Amino acid sequence: MTKTPRIAVLGAGYTGLTIANLLARRTAADVTLVNDRPDFVERMRNHQVAAGRTVRRRPLRDLVSGTGVRLVVDRVTRLDPAARHVELAGAAEPLGYDLLVYALGSHADLDAVPGAAEHACAVAGVEQAQRLRDRLRTAGTVAVVGAGPTGLETAAELAETHPGHTVRLISGGTLGRELTEPGRDHLRRVLDRLGVQVWENTAVAKVDAGGVLLEDGRHLSAEAVAWTAGFTVPALAGQAGLAVDEHGRMLVDATLRSASHPEVYGIGDAAAARTRDGHVLRMGCGPGSLAGACAFHAITARMAGRDPQPLRVKDDTLCIGLGAWDGILQSTGLDGVPHGKPLTGRPVALIKRAVLRVTGRYNPRHPGIGVIAARQG
Repeated sequence: MTKTPRIAVLGAGYTGLTIANLLARRTAADVTLVNDRPDFVERMRNHQVAAGRTVRRRPLRDLVSGTGVRLVVDRVTRLDPAARHVELAGAAEPLGYDLLVYALGSHADLDAVPGAAEHACAVAGVEQAQRLRDRLRTAGTVAVVGAGPTGLETAAELAETHPGHTVRLISGGTLGRELTEPGRDHLRRVLDRLGVQVWENTAVAKVDAGGVLLEDGRHLSAEAVAWTAGFTVPALAGQAGLAVDEHGRMLVDATLRSASHPEVYGIGDAAAARTRDGHVLRMGCGPGSLAGACAFHAITARMAGRDPQPLRVKDDTLCIGLGAWDGILQSTGLDGVPHGKPLTGRPVALIKRAVLRVTGRYNPRHPGIGVIAARQG
């Protein structure tokens, strides 16, 4: 590395923004943060945006002010790991680096089913969530495709915020399969109370202007379709020759360093982070934050000539908000199998609010708390 190392962080989501601020504050490196939009997006609030709730705009320049981070608002078009360059859509010259942190996240897989890209709104993207919000001003029926945590939160939020609308939730498998039986029972009671119509073990074959066509030939009418069924990652890592898995996620070791390029680290949804025991962390803000903290410790340890500690995570937790005053907190293994009795109801809603406040408001300006909480080894 050069005397003053140059670190480029790609992506200013929860993990990218946090690690950029930490590296700028706690190392002597020149840190450049690249993001394709000028504002920080609280992705975990997108279902609230879709329901019409106001989410405060947070300019990235305010969140990196005083940290030493150089912010570049531009779109990454190509990586050149041999030359250690990042090419940007709006820049004549590439951005050079000595160390790269790849945190470009994920987006909804709208190409998985014909018609989804044309007729559905993906809750994963804030612009799409706003588009869904606008459609709901005139739509009386909305179909939510996908019943994972995002789909459950979206269906509950829409039903609670728009009690006069018909909300149809379509699950490709058993409803609440991420939960133990008490959690599934609570989920069904909440959705029934909110008036959400549920289709289980039902696959969508096509989305059209009038709703969704199911694989069994039935057509469910809907004036708006919210898409939460599956995510995909940018193809940039694979296109650049970095080692990726079958889903395009960067392959990294237990310190979040690329399996093929040691000067590159991958964190968040775009990387397949493995613990020392070989488990791959799921996509999500919680696992991504743990991986980001581990990567920060690994980078600073190697800069200081020390051996870094590997990622150590024993279990996982799902915190699913079901409207303003209900929810489910479920412990799971890293294999996704739920265990134990979940916490439900108003206490979970309060926990969810605290999580959103910390990740969206406190951590971007004060990232050290997340590193302390997720300290490895």
